[in-house]
Amino acid sequence: MKSLFHVPAKGPYLLAHSVGCQPLGTQERLARDFLAPWRDTPDAVWQNWLDTITAFREALATLLGGDAADWCPQTSISGAISRFLSGIPVAPGRSVVLASHEAFPSVGFALAGLARLGLRLELIRGAPDRIDSWARLADPDVAAVVLTHVHSNSGRISPVAELAARARAHGVLTVVDIAQSAGILPIDVTAWPVDAVAGTSLKWLCGGPGGCFLWVSPTIAARIEPVERGWFSHRDPFEMDIEHFLFAPDARRFWGGTPSIAPYVSAREGLDLIGRIGVDAIRAHNLRLARRFLDAASGVAAPAAALEERGGTLCLELGAEAEAALAAAGVQCDRRGKILRLSFGAWNDEADAEIAARAVSGVVSH
Repeated sequence: MKSLFHVPAKGPYLLAHSVGCQPLGTQERLARDFLAPWRDTPDAVWQNWLDTITAFREALATLLGGDAADWCPQTSISGAISRFLSGIPVAPGRSVVLASHEAFPSVGFALAGLARLGLRLELIRGAPDRIDSWARLADPDVAAVVLTHVHSNSGRISPVAELAARARAHGVLTVVDIAQSAGILPIDVTAWPVDAVAGTSLKWLCGGPGGCFLWVSPTIAARIEPVERGWFSHRDPFEMDIEHFLFAPDARRFWGGTPSIAPYVSAREGLDLIGRIGVDAIRAHNLRLARRFLDAASGVAAPAAALEERGGTLCLELGAEAEAALAAAGVQCDRRGKILRLSFGAWNDEADAEIAARAVSGVVSH
């Protein structure tokens, strides 16, 4: 699989949780689908560009489930979640939005900003992968919950299906952040009883920045009227009557103003490649290399939970000496507080796992 990506020559690149390696075909696709129409047929370029957005939505549906009409391009996950929740009806006495304290900070910042619309963020302090941490879902003041499928600093996997079912039973809307799971864990959004799902192409989907997306359940889309809207949120964007606005009947209502194009062209290449390789195959490869690393890394304690119970990133409490040793060996990883994060992507191989293991063993075993 390594031959399908542009892989840095420096050494093992273990940062799939941050930025996925660029597929070989990305540059050619950008030249063909974004630059060439702009250069050669600028008078008709918008039809070509909008066709690429349609293809992006179709690729999302193929890989992650649902229909293309239920997917909408977004510029960021926090923006997508904020846009969705800005449109939900807020009933008197029911204004709390729950999220885990382990959620990505940007999501928390966006949710806190919804206070101006009458929604109040409350952070759950318990372990997010435990059902009992979410007892508040049964309380009548809770309007919505934002679940992180895989937590970036621990690898914890939230039991989305069970929590969403509990939320739905109490009339609570559920939004899921799949930033750290799309492309490494098999996902069918329609298999979860959730109302919206937001994600990015930047990480395991190898699509670059800006190619984010929002899925909205077709059973609820028509009831949500986001505060932010633009001409591409319109049922007919080209009606051009400033005094007449009708929301699009599907997820397009969350689109907003004039869209970017290049990020979704780039994202499409990643989606297509990950789809061809297969998420199941990538996950099996990831687990195999993670086990190889842990077996060979003398003195490194394996995570408490089985690898299958965590996302694709090894989150290890290793100190600065281990980090320096990895860097000296050319291993590219990163740190969040006490946690050193290493992710084995589709482009990695057994040699990468062994290089990383040798580097850490030389420090931890002494």
